[in-house]
Amino acid sequence: MRTMILSLAAAATLAIPAPALAASPIEGLWTNHKKSVVVRIAPCGRNWCGEVVSANAREEAKAAKYGMDDLEGETLLTALRPTGAARWKGQVYVPKLGRKVGSTVTMTSRNQMKVSGCFAGIICKTQLWSRVG
Repeated sequence: MRTMILSLAAAATLAIPAPALAASPIEGLWTNHKKSVVVRIAPCGRNWCGEVVSANAREEAKAAKYGMDDLEGETLLTALRPTGAARWKGQVYVPKLGRKVGSTVTMTSRNQMKVSGCFAGIICKTQLWSRVG
């Protein structure tokens, strides 16, 4: 009897869904400073990721030049994890380099954030992104 109760308790525990990632200020739709790409930042596993949901023809052509078939659907930001108040670290995919580099995302206000990527720790680029909608 005791074994049956323990088995039922274990089964009930397994049926409880894992807790979702708490909402984050970076969650949502963001666009780059040129408004040529829109990225959706959402939970992915235990971290946050940013996937391209739309890109204009010019950005698609630039991505194709660097070997990407389609910029839409590409995950640009990966493994973003909080590292302090309004700050996350992870990786950003840079099509021009064809690789991921270290990235820092910093909220500057509720509707703006700085997205920085650094290659080899010395060549860095930062963009100011705005919330869509």
